[in-house]
Amino acid sequence: MSEKKIALEIKNLKVSYGAIQALKGIDLTVYEGDVVAILGANGAGKTTTLKKISGIIDGEDGFIKLYGQDITKMEPEKIARLGISMSPEGRAVFKDLTVEENLKAGAFTLKDREKIRKNFERVYRYFPVLEERKNQVSSTLSGGEQQMLAIGRALMSSPRVLLLDEPSLGLAPLIVQDIMKIVKEIKEEGTTVVIVEQNAAQTLKIADYGYVIELGKVSTHGKASVLADDPKLVEAYLGKH
Repeated sequence: MSEKKIALEIKNLKVSYGAIQALKGIDLTVYEGDVVAILGANGAGKTTTLKKISGIIDGEDGFIKLYGQDITKMEPEKIARLGISMSPEGRAVFKDLTVEENLKAGAFTLKDREKIRKNFERVYRYFPVLEERKNQVSSTLSGGEQQMLAIGRALMSSPRVLLLDEPSLGLAPLIVQDIMKIVKEIKEEGTTVVIVEQNAAQTLKIADYGYVIELGKVSTHGKASVLADDPKLVEAYLGKH
């Protein structure tokens, strides 16, 4: 069996907001085809990690490599063209655009019309409700539907690595289960996924590997199945699920 490729490699990543150091030298390795969970409390540095990977913010030290290519100092658009796409926290959709227009905006890195058509088909297969509502203005969608749209839009660029920031935030438990099931399907079709979550119990069920970030540092990491049975982690993040 051939060894898995490293899709994303992060070493000694440091990021500050003014005088506050948000990331204090984190290391992460994401293998191709895996779902990797980044867990931790509010303010731990999870979202900062995703923003730095996608080039939205600057770092002060360390490097990020995508399939061996250094992307640390690249512009967000170039990083997107190389195959990283992010669904941001808070269901950030274009509220005044229709569902279909939002999805089209997600395909801005693609020129191949056939590929775009296939991506529409793929997104509508994952989220049939979006096809039903394709001519609806996004602001009229429910919270769960807006989250589906945010994930769908991120998939429209055919990413090699999909970044998901708190996809379960503020959603009903049944909707969360649906979204996690679809994340698993996305992985099974070959897309590497990095998912930031506070809902550790649900996330570790679908993840291959997990990292726990505390105050800007990786405090523990390991196979998702092992982390899910860690008594300290269960107490801190998993509650009684």
